[in-house]
Amino acid sequence: MSLDGFSMSALAHELADALTGGRIDKINQPNKQSVILSVRQPGKNFLLYINTNASNPSAHLIEAAPENPAEPPTFVMLLRKQLETGRIAAVRQERRDRILHLDIDIIAGGGRIVTRTLTLELIGKYSNIILHEGGTIIEALRRIGENSSRVRTVFKGIPYTLPPAQDKYDLFAADIDDIAARVRNAGEAKIFQALISAILGFGPVSAKEVCFLAGLAPNIPVSQLDPPDFDALSAALTEVRTWMEQPTPSLRLDANGKVAAMAAFPLSRLPGTTILSYPTVSALMIDADRRLGSYVIPDRERFRRLVRTELHRAREKYDKLRTEIAAAENAEEQKIYADNLMTYQYNYQDHADDAITVANIYSDTGEMLTIPLDRRIGIIQNMQAYYKKYDKLKRAKHLLAVQQEHCTANIRHLESIEASLDSSTRLAEIAEIQDELITSGYLHEKLPKRSKDRRAHPSSFTAPDGTVILVGKNNAQNDTLTFRTAAPTDIWLHVRDIPGSHVILRTSGGEPSEQALCLAAQIAAHFSKARGSSNVPVDYTAVRFVKKPSGAVPGFVRFINEKTLFVTEDEDVLVPILAQDPTAST
Repeated sequence: MSLDGFSMSALAHELADALTGGRIDKINQPNKQSVILSVRQPGKNFLLYINTNASNPSAHLIEAAPENPAEPPTFVMLLRKQLETGRIAAVRQERRDRILHLDIDIIAGGGRIVTRTLTLELIGKYSNIILHEGGTIIEALRRIGENSSRVRTVFKGIPYTLPPAQDKYDLFAADIDDIAARVRNAGEAKIFQALISAILGFGPVSAKEVCFLAGLAPNIPVSQLDPPDFDALSAALTEVRTWMEQPTPSLRLDANGKVAAMAAFPLSRLPGTTILSYPTVSALMIDADRRLGSYVIPDRERFRRLVRTELHRAREKYDKLRTEIAAAENAEEQKIYADNLMTYQYNYQDHADDAITVANIYSDTGEMLTIPLDRRIGIIQNMQAYYKKYDKLKRAKHLLAVQQEHCTANIRHLESIEASLDSSTRLAEIAEIQDELITSGYLHEKLPKRSKDRRAHPSSFTAPDGTVILVGKNNAQNDTLTFRTAAPTDIWLHVRDIPGSHVILRTSGGEPSEQALCLAAQIAAHFSKARGSSNVPVDYTAVRFVKKPSGAVPGFVRFINEKTLFVTEDEDVLVPILAQDPTAST
């Protein structure tokens, strides 16, 4: 979901008013898909957030910048070299398309002023940020070769070319009658599709809104319209054009609270939907980003895919081991065959029978036992073969059991990392998970050097009675929190048999209140795979009863003297507590 080119024209004006004449002070790249320009104006600084996420590409102003990685990417280093201290001369939209140009004046060698253009192509999965000067590309966020696109290529040193132009009318400049005539010629096409084909920048949202204003169903074929319908359509187009003179950004939510539409003008109130209005297009985009989850924490998704792959492999291995162990369970049967053959070996001839039936020497009731034989070898050789198979299966059963135990621990560890990825919202927390993946051998990368001042810290919350509750967001934090930070008399909490965070309830040596204990248990449920479930079992005990086995993986502990609380998250209680750490509730 994103703004169409028509609504983006209001965004372009908004950015032009705010940024033109400003100097680029800083440039950051919080993740692979976004860039932030810090623009200094007299008496005020602006943050331009450029997002190329395919689900909601945009360029809008934000109040606070996301956290930046410790090592800046190559692309942002180039932008800093080419654009920092430059003055934004203009912000332009390309023919009502979802393309914005930032013309930036730079003082080059010899005091010359050169203009470099940062082009923001905000066009879904093809979104890109391209820097060019004099028509030649300096660099692009995403290089596009001939193998990726037959339409055009984008890489350093070649001429910059725009995406193919569209033969459509500009609603702000064209005669409404000309547009209506184009629509009238669409024949059997649906009305909203005809509008999209006729007007520059029109997407489904703008086109359907015009239909709603005209009192027409968007899916009616154009051929079924009569002259009064076209009059209503022309009036609706005129009204929408007038609205854009003073934009009123709005967003429509469906019955499930998901973003269904957004535009720079007031959207119609359809049944089963909710309309939200905003003072600026940037305010609209900030809220849309939040609702759509457009911001991606660097590497989190990559690590999540890795963990899921490793989990799949580990679970497949566990199932295979279980099958092999079941097969090894008949080891005793092989020994019974061998012992009976030893007893009755002189009663039968070699190579005579495929099987013999004897009274089982281990049966108190004289139960008969049929023993399969290999006629190619003698009775004694068959007996020896059964003893050999017995020894082999017995050894295999033990080894398989050891492997299964290791596999179970592996699955438990991976599930804990998966839960950590769900809870972690800071770059430093993701970095700690990366270190754990490398150390554990799941991620084949060199262990990066980390600055001590960029290490993550557990989340801290204060209960209404003043009690402090600490939450580890990954296994490294869990170990530190439980075995270094917590006092022996503090209360340790964890959801029973489900991956989740270690939670510490500070006691200062006293007894915690029932309310604080219940709140800590709810927090433990919230930061676990059981989030949102009812009657979640949460074990708790004094920290002194929590031990870490020698050689255990990060986050794994054993504990005794525990008690259990069954809790269901209460939003009225949790929301104000979690708001103490805005990143924790994500």
